[in-house]
Amino acid sequence: MKTYDYLIVGAGLFGAVFAHEAKKAGKKVLVIDKRDHIGGNIYTREVEGIQVHQYGAHIFHTSDREVWDYMQQFAEFNRYTNSPVARYQDEVYNLPFNMNTFSRMWGIHTPAQAKEIIENQIAEAGIREPQNLEEQAISLVGKDIYEKLVKGYTEKQWGRRATELPSFIIKRLPVRFVYDNNYFNDKYQGIPVGGYTRIIEKMLDGVQVRLNTDFFTQREELMKEAENLLFTGMIDAYYDYCYGELEYRSLRFETEVLDMENYQGNAVVNYTEYEIPYTRIIEHKHFEYGCQGGYGGSGSGVSEKTVITREYPASWSRGKEPYYPMNDEKNNALYEKYRTLAKKEEHVIFGGRLGMYQYFDMHQVVRAALKAAQENLTNVGVQ
Repeated sequence: MKTYDYLIVGAGLFGAVFAHEAKKAGKKVLVIDKRDHIGGNIYTREVEGIQVHQYGAHIFHTSDREVWDYMQQFAEFNRYTNSPVARYQDEVYNLPFNMNTFSRMWGIHTPAQAKEIIENQIAEAGIREPQNLEEQAISLVGKDIYEKLVKGYTEKQWGRRATELPSFIIKRLPVRFVYDNNYFNDKYQGIPVGGYTRIIEKMLDGVQVRLNTDFFTQREELMKEAENLLFTGMIDAYYDYCYGELEYRSLRFETEVLDMENYQGNAVVNYTEYEIPYTRIIEHKHFEYGCQGGYGGSGSGVSEKTVITREYPASWSRGKEPYYPMNDEKNNALYEKYRTLAKKEEHVIFGGRLGMYQYFDMHQVVRAALKAAQENLTNVGVQ
């Protein structure tokens, strides 16, 4: 006798969406997570009245109306628009690359002027067949933008010099000849009021959840409890690295509470110099309207403190948290070997960034989880 229809490993967004749909379909579900909280990497917690994104900035954005409507049942989203800025030495630039960026960099004012400078720099570089990331980036945006806003940030993020990175990593760089700082092109964008954890709580309402539970240390016992498995961890770990390790990039976060109302004036500031070890500083209160600071002063209801997080890219090794799959040719070929094994499984589903070895934005995670639910939540019952 099996107690559950599904054992779901991972209480992040993919696992929570699938668990919610499974419960609606009348299935018995057990969700486990090795961490002491639900939500995976979108987990938020309140500090000094501010919703802190524990594992880096997460802005929900999509042009998929069905996914947007789906998420609305779990939270009200504010009207946050992602408009990061970049610091290079003592200079500050708007992102993505747009007319505000070009005006600040070159002292020009029209799209024609900006296009001429970029086209001239590309022509001067004379790169016909880019052999590495550096050459690819220069051939797309010219030398000035590359050296100030791309080079250092990219090298920190990947942990390798740009001349050592393959050109295909940067297939395109967004260049906009308008004065618009909206980072995303998507039609819908925002952050849930009250944080992402509340969304996951609602998705998992009525579902059995066990935290501080490591699948690998209790694998045999857990598998006896459920007829089917949804696994959102590392697919190579599931198969005990039988073909070798897939590569990932990790992150390290330093979060602190500051005794001031407003530290940097923006939610996300990227630091593009290679010599500065972190890639960005997040000031969490700026994600939420009405508590950003710098508007009303004392008595305005704005927290007089602020919370910032410095984000450091890090190499990955076993035991560290894998955040980004290294989707180069070598690793994608290795993943295909594991995917071939996965296709042979009759009662195991792999999902999420780690289970599918693919970089997903949140809306893509939701869509993939809904697809998995639609494909698997039929004719499944407790034996």
